[in-house]
Amino acid sequence: MTNRPYLLHILSRMPDSTLIVVESPAKAKSIQKMLGAGYEVRASKGHVADLPERELGVDIQADFTPQYEVKKDKQPVVNELKRAARGKRVLIATDPDREGEAIGWHVARLLGLDPQTPLRVEFHEITPKVVRAAVQNPRPIDLSLVDAQQARRVLDRLVGYQLSPVLSMEFRRRALSAGRVQSVALRLLVEREQEIEAFVPQEYWSIEGLFESEGQQFKAMLYSVGQERVQSGEKFLITTEQQAQDIVQQAKALQNYRISSIERRERRRNAPPPFITSTLQQAASSQLGWTASRTMRVAQKLYEGVDLPEGTVGLITYMRTDSTRVSQEALAEVREFIPNHFGPAYLPEKPNFFASKKAANAQGAHEAIRPTSTQRTPDALRKHLSEEEYKLYKLIWQRFVASQMTPAIFDQTTVNIGGQDLVFRAVGSVLKFDGYLRVYGREEGDAAENQLPPLQENALARLLEVTPEQHFTEPPPRYTDASLVKTLEEMGIGRPSTYAPTIDTLERRGYLERAGKSLKPTPLGREVTGYLVKSFPDVVAYDFTAQLESRLDEIEEGKAAWPKVVREFYEPFLKDFAKVPQKLCPKCGRPMELKVSRFGQFLGCTGYPECKHTERLELKKEPEPLGEACPACQVGQLVRRHGRYGSFISCSRYPECKYTRDEAPSTGIECPKCHAGEVVQKTSKRGKPYFRCNSPACDFLSFDPLLPDKCPLCGWNEVAKGRSGKRACSNPGCERYGGPDLKTLGQRGSKSSAKTTRKAKGKAKSNTKSGATWADLEPLISKVGLTSEQAEVARRTQGQQKQVAAVAKALNQPEEAVLKLFRQAMFKLRMEYGKARKEAETVGA
Repeated sequence: MTNRPYLLHILSRMPDSTLIVVESPAKAKSIQKMLGAGYEVRASKGHVADLPERELGVDIQADFTPQYEVKKDKQPVVNELKRAARGKRVLIATDPDREGEAIGWHVARLLGLDPQTPLRVEFHEITPKVVRAAVQNPRPIDLSLVDAQQARRVLDRLVGYQLSPVLSMEFRRRALSAGRVQSVALRLLVEREQEIEAFVPQEYWSIEGLFESEGQQFKAMLYSVGQERVQSGEKFLITTEQQAQDIVQQAKALQNYRISSIERRERRRNAPPPFITSTLQQAASSQLGWTASRTMRVAQKLYEGVDLPEGTVGLITYMRTDSTRVSQEALAEVREFIPNHFGPAYLPEKPNFFASKKAANAQGAHEAIRPTSTQRTPDALRKHLSEEEYKLYKLIWQRFVASQMTPAIFDQTTVNIGGQDLVFRAVGSVLKFDGYLRVYGREEGDAAENQLPPLQENALARLLEVTPEQHFTEPPPRYTDASLVKTLEEMGIGRPSTYAPTIDTLERRGYLERAGKSLKPTPLGREVTGYLVKSFPDVVAYDFTAQLESRLDEIEEGKAAWPKVVREFYEPFLKDFAKVPQKLCPKCGRPMELKVSRFGQFLGCTGYPECKHTERLELKKEPEPLGEACPACQVGQLVRRHGRYGSFISCSRYPECKYTRDEAPSTGIECPKCHAGEVVQKTSKRGKPYFRCNSPACDFLSFDPLLPDKCPLCGWNEVAKGRSGKRACSNPGCERYGGPDLKTLGQRGSKSSAKTTRKAKGKAKSNTKSGATWADLEPLISKVGLTSEQAEVARRTQGQQKQVAAVAKALNQPEEAVLKLFRQAMFKLRMEYGKARKEAETVGA
């Protein structure tokens, strides 16, 4: 028990005001309202310190010592925290995980605080009671958690900093990256796509019989022929139409069928555990159609606090967790709630407990994702929440309440109908008691309820009808956000905080694309994965990556030293890295390396300044001849060009002939408006698919996929609306039209376009210089008619005015004269660049 006089003595020595540092401004606002006077709450806005952006920042020889520096955009934040901390007691209340602990450690270090003193507070829910209790019970910063985060960050930097430039040089593309988790996730996508492409459909047949027994009709499926089952796993007995027809004739020829057995049993389905991070993302994906990142963004808002009549309060517990533990207070509350709202039959005698994946881990201190109060029902809060906040809160609330309810009970009946060598089987399943389904409802994939009529064992049955049906096996489905997260979790790869950022990174780098809910690797993603598997097998090895996650957990538990763990995984990577062939300079033979200037990335010789050879990183794609004559001018040949918005077809005589056409994938459907072109699928700048006619003279447009079926009223093609698949007409003039008001949409687009044009005109002067890099201007030197002196100055300065003085000295010319030549040359080059860019945009439009 705490010594009260000693506690009063300690409190009397504390400063009058306390500074609490959290991560986000929203969280700071919520906690400030809860604590009131005497407390000042400020946000670090994420990490305040990190490894340097353009340096390795890790001293490999000194046991991988990291060299941290304040992030450029966080220097004002750090200065403000230092000013706010003067003369105050400082508490650090960052998120309760590795990242949060590391942020807190950096904040303490920068503020000159001893991390071993009690200054760290944490709470898994942001409610007044929990926040006030946490503030009164600070602890030292957990350096084991910090070390685990530090090991992950250092290893990711060692791999990424060295491997990303290799990828960019290999594929001559900017902004490519590789990482422990993202590269493994990409490999999963690629290998699944390869499975789909290699899949050979297998034909098989099912046979359904309609029977009558004692005046009752029911359906049953053929279960076995002789001693062989019709289907056993992936093995099928009936694989041809002839086999199916033979069995149908055999079944019809049999006169006597008998109900050989009836088995009735009670089946109980237990309540699911409350959500952890991965299962929340999976449920939100399957039930709401959300991406993992959207789920976590909305969950963050619910956790950080919402303004209610009772005050600001966090509605859910911390959403990055792999624990299913629930506090005793929350269990008591929900066990009181259930019988009051659903009846005593829905409350089990004892609370339901669920095994966590890693009960021994320090993460076990976390709770599952649950509402901070069961009494705050979704309907009661609906008017205080946005639509997406309401949907996610309802999902979390229902799952938590259901997790503490009784099982659902089904009566399942299995009936076998025998006739010589043939056995038909009918299975009926009827919900006897809904249990937890009263709150959570049926899950996706649940079979529909099938109730069989009353039947008697050994009774005769008459076959009324027998129907064969052809089927084909299907390839494995593409991953979705939900299934990818589930697979990563099952393999032990990644942690709750990494799933959503991993998928986001793959999409941002252009390694995957979305097709509805499905995730499909792009050609670039497949090429990168193939290269990594061949050259850096450990980086994309499933076991290797999962083993590292386990070792990071050991660091977190204080069972392993982080430099040792980093060395275990870095040294095999270094061996692979040493085998990669280097690109050599064509002038001096030294290795080329990836360099960065204010104009972006480029390849430069490591022998600089003795050798000044440079190359553009991204090679310009030349037009690809298609071997077809231009239908417009009949003189030029059609070529495939690559513009800002993808590839398109145009005439080789451009700009004399301006013929162009789309190269978007065709849907195979004739345009219902002009009947001259085909409907093709395009992708908007935001990545959303839409459908338009590929004829330049037609303006047909649809935001929903077209169907082959025709509208019965006007004859245009029907469209499928959204996830429901509801049918509508694609004709804006038809009463069954299901699209947006195109006139209003056009007016809104015109206003937006006019506004954009005004802004562009206002910034045209400043954007002209920044819009063109030297790599863009250099190829134009021979086209704009520069004098030899102007061309020489332009090449030597590489478009940089600050180089004029050095060039003037090298040419032994007055600086003013060289500056004049420089300005004349750059004016002509930029004018030509602007003209070419405008024409290219016109062609690509």
